[in-house]
Amino acid sequence: MGLAPTMALAQQRQGQEWFVPGQNQGAAGQRPTQAPQQRPAQTPAQAPARPGPTAARPPALPPGTPPPAAVIGIVDIPEIQRLSTAFNQVREEIERRRTRLNDDLQREQNGWRDAQQALATQRAQMNPEQIRGRERELQDRITDSQRIFRNRSQSIEQAAQQSLVQIEEALGVVVRQVAGSRTVNVVLPRPLVIMNEPAFDLTEEVAQQFNRTLRQVTIPAESDGSQPPAPPPGAQAPGGAAPAAAAARPAAPPAQQPARR
Repeated sequence: MGLAPTMALAQQRQGQEWFVPGQNQGAAGQRPTQAPQQRPAQTPAQAPARPGPTAARPPALPPGTPPPAAVIGIVDIPEIQRLSTAFNQVREEIERRRTRLNDDLQREQNGWRDAQQALATQRAQMNPEQIRGRERELQDRITDSQRIFRNRSQSIEQAAQQSLVQIEEALGVVVRQVAGSRTVNVVLPRPLVIMNEPAFDLTEEVAQQFNRTLRQVTIPAESDGSQPPAPPPGAQAPGGAAPAAAAARPAAPPAQQPARR
């Protein structure tokens, strides 16, 4: 029974350090100083967050005029081109010029091969100076022909671009006219629209008005290739992107060089 108060007192004082004579004494019999307890380091999550600089808000703008309600129209440009008399005129004429260019190039290349074969056959009957002279003549002929065909090809592509610019400008005017007559203020190309009601589609009306407005286009005359084509007014600097409508045009195949023996 006498141990109960003693144990209770020991439990209450648990954790306290006691001075025991003869143990942990210093030289003068004094109690040793206790090592200061180290505080646990604060983890990044426990560290107090420092307030950052407050971002300056831009001043509010004065209220502006709201845009009008959208009235949408839809136009199918490829369908209008298919129905356009002027567009088909340009396409057919440019294709005729390309066909003539390819035919002329093929005939000229056949002439080069014939000249090479004739030179190979007569080589044994000629001295070295005569052989070199014939080879120079053939090389000059090929070089001049390449220049002419290159100029002709560039002239055809430039004529196509200038004609298509006329068509695009006239089509833009017609689209605005038709849209204005329907009080339409937003016109979208059909490929961007997933679903629409037929009443939104202006393609047929635009195609009819476009044929009445522009039935033919002035196509630049075909060049004989003696001179390179002059750049059109407002042409882009070398290295600029060509108009997308003039793309997908097969260029003339490169001329073959004669094989030297």
